[in-house]
Amino acid sequence: MQSRLFTLDFSAFGGDYTVPAPSYFVLLLIGFLFATVMGCLWAKRVGQDPDVIVDLGLAMLLAGVAGGRLLHVFADGYFWDYVHLCTDPSKVDWHVTRSECLSTYDGVWNAVDGVCRPKQTDCLAWAKFYGGGFAYYGGFIGASVAAWFLLKADRFPFWKGADMAGMVVPVGLAFGRMGCTLAGCCFGTRWDSSWALSFPGHSPASEAQWKDKLLEQPSEPSLPVHPTQLYESAASLAIAAFLTLYLHSRKKYDGQIFIAFMALYAGARFLIEFFRDDDRGGLLGLSTSQLIGVVLIGVGVYLHLRLSKGAAPPAAPPVAPVAA
Repeated sequence: MQSRLFTLDFSAFGGDYTVPAPSYFVLLLIGFLFATVMGCLWAKRVGQDPDVIVDLGLAMLLAGVAGGRLLHVFADGYFWDYVHLCTDPSKVDWHVTRSECLSTYDGVWNAVDGVCRPKQTDCLAWAKFYGGGFAYYGGFIGASVAAWFLLKADRFPFWKGADMAGMVVPVGLAFGRMGCTLAGCCFGTRWDSSWALSFPGHSPASEAQWKDKLLEQPSEPSLPVHPTQLYESAASLAIAAFLTLYLHSRKKYDGQIFIAFMALYAGARFLIEFFRDDDRGGLLGLSTSQLIGVVLIGVGVYLHLRLSKGAAPPAAPPVAPVAA
């Protein structure tokens, strides 16, 4: 696990200012660049303006980061922590060791409750996306809305553009989940298998298992867990391969590839969620992502029925000439 790939040092410009580069965010940017380059190549191939794809990619990145961060804040179970960080830090509990509290977290140790608490208010903690904390479906919804407005404004065929996104976005997702593996987030439930992953001490998995009294200290390596991040990377790559190598040449109408991506990913994510063990909010025994996935599958069915009605029927095979 390596939650930070490198640190940007701006001391050469005056002052002592550094910015860590979280693994998840770096891999997410790599996935974004890949998707944008592939989108530009696709646009040239079909006779469209690749500059529109560049603008589209930037708009989707910004809207996706904003949407992913907002859904994390509101639906992943941390909403009141962000509220209390701004209004009353004494209500925020960080379940870490005393030494970590005083060093890494720079907090105040409460010996009575055995928890660490922030020293001061931070009303902008919810906006600090560079430290991690995203929900994919929030990013998906935000990016989709931005794409709809931008493509309409540029008079770009929306469903053709959506089909392009359906082929490249799952590859970007695969990169993002590799970043999750490095960061140690989105970890799975306990699993005693040679295929399981064990994360180092102070990882999200170790801290969660320590809070559940499965470990004596959060500094211990985690017990083996399902590699749910890799499950999703593999599923995303499989979806991309199916859509690009099979469905692309057989689609009946514009939008079919995007709808298939939406439904296939939602189905795969629904199943993988049962093996995840990180805090992410939920309702009625289902996680937030599972509930959104059910809605998206329903939307996919509706769009398929609507768009397929206007699809042109397949051309009749040519009739062989009759010998004289």
